[in-house]
Amino acid sequence: MQRLTYDDIKRASGRVAGHVRPVALAPADPGEPGGLPCETWFALEQLQHTGSFKARGAHNFLAAHREEGALPDAGVTIASGGNAGLACAWAARRIGVPATVFLPETAPAVKVSKLRSYGADVRLTGTEYAEALAACQDFAATTGALSSHAYDHPLIAAGAGTLLDEIHQRIPGLDTVVVAVGGGGLFAGVATAARQHGVRVVAVEPENCRALGAALAAGRPVDVAVDSVAADSLGARRVSRTALEAAQHDDVHAVLVPDDAIVDARQSLWDHRRLAVEHAAGTALAALASGAYVPGRGERVAVVLCGANTDPSDLVR
Repeated sequence: MQRLTYDDIKRASGRVAGHVRPVALAPADPGEPGGLPCETWFALEQLQHTGSFKARGAHNFLAAHREEGALPDAGVTIASGGNAGLACAWAARRIGVPATVFLPETAPAVKVSKLRSYGADVRLTGTEYAEALAACQDFAATTGALSSHAYDHPLIAAGAGTLLDEIHQRIPGLDTVVVAVGGGGLFAGVATAARQHGVRVVAVEPENCRALGAALAAGRPVDVAVDSVAADSLGARRVSRTALEAAQHDDVHAVLVPDDAIVDARQSLWDHRRLAVEHAAGTALAALASGAYVPGRGERVAVVLCGANTDPSDLVR
């Protein structure tokens, strides 16, 4: 598989322009309840089509294959914890090809329902992402459907990287961007673009979904156990090699946060800002709120709120 470059992200920007929503940014007031210890901006990517940043990569993936005349009649197939499947189904409907999406049986009902509303053929298989992926691969081999991936493809990561370019254009003097890491598609794209602009990246994982941390320790992607409140979005057993390569630079700082900090950060976004997001978005904020990452004096930080495909009923007290 080819190495991800900033040129890939620039090409992705051209493909997604006019098809995805430009990121909305909101400043956090450090003086309000739940305030943060630096100048902080929220990148509200939970407002993106399908409720997460994944729409960027999905559209870039399918648009690039359409340019090459490589979209089969059987359409596209993907295995997903939910958000990547939603994005794939959305992009497939817009481009006019069928989508077959494999999810674990544990996927949130809100995501399954939304997938079906996009016209996808939804197939629930196993209890973990790895089992859904195996079924998806069998389906692609049997039918000839184009096999997409939730995170481990340069076109997917390049689409995600367009987010950082938009943030950088809108926040003069941006020092740091904070992103949650699951399989590493968002992180790899953002880190590749961030390096171009001299922006530090804080990669945040739940303590018990630490595929990137384990890969950094081993020097290669390795399988890890998955057990976190954020596992529906961040529960990849193995990080992509592209993400590992992106993390092996001095401008990347990898941290871990416990589940209770993730839950608290997600609740704080609702209590103080009326933002209903999924636990993956809370994971990014938890790095600042818990002190896992301590910004320097005057540091200007953007926190990516990556998705909102969640049942918000547990947020209302």
